[in-house]
Amino acid sequence: MKLLLTSSGLTNDSIANALFDLTGKKPEDTTLVFIPTASNLESGDKDWFINDLLNLKKQNFKSIEITDISAVDEKTWKPSLERSDVLFFEGGNTYHLMRWLNKSGLTKLLPSLLKDKVYVGVSAGSMVTNPDLRLKLSQQIYGEDMLETEEMKGLGFVDFYFLPHLNSEWFKKMRKENIEEVCREINKPVYALDDESALKVVDDKIEVISEGKWFVVNE
Repeated sequence: MKLLLTSSGLTNDSIANALFDLTGKKPEDTTLVFIPTASNLESGDKDWFINDLLNLKKQNFKSIEITDISAVDEKTWKPSLERSDVLFFEGGNTYHLMRWLNKSGLTKLLPSLLKDKVYVGVSAGSMVTNPDLRLKLSQQIYGEDMLETEEMKGLGFVDFYFLPHLNSEWFKKMRKENIEEVCREINKPVYALDDESALKVVDDKIEVISEGKWFVVNE
């Protein structure tokens, strides 16, 4: 399985190059499907969403298709994913995305789809690959999902936790000292990455791609 887990998508050349290394194709020969489902629950200014799309457009993909798994049924979204080289899961609300992955049936199909495709996650799109969604982290670090009361399983594609937006001005508690404190009770590695960093994962091999800041706890 090939994964590229990011905080903010293809924000720099290093992350973009890592993606095309994973696909084994030139940008102009690569097809991508953009899955915006996680962003549907977010209100207010969505310049971040627009920027993520603009960063994709800069790469000169052969095609960029947009498919919302919460808006259309399987007979529409499945062929869209099947014909794409890259499955690009946009950021937003992690619980919302995971619920729709389960409800749509995509959770069960992803392992077979990813035998010959690359999974790219942005923020929530990366976090759903974790073993579970770690409600405490969401509430104490990001101040989100405050009305949620139950833990939810993630896709379990990785055996660690990915935390996006290190040192972000939008997430004031996403700082090293706070992360180390909150993650003390977690018995798996926790990777905290800023918006200029990503994790390139091929099966069990993890490589940090960064033009910014990152660290890992419980390694």
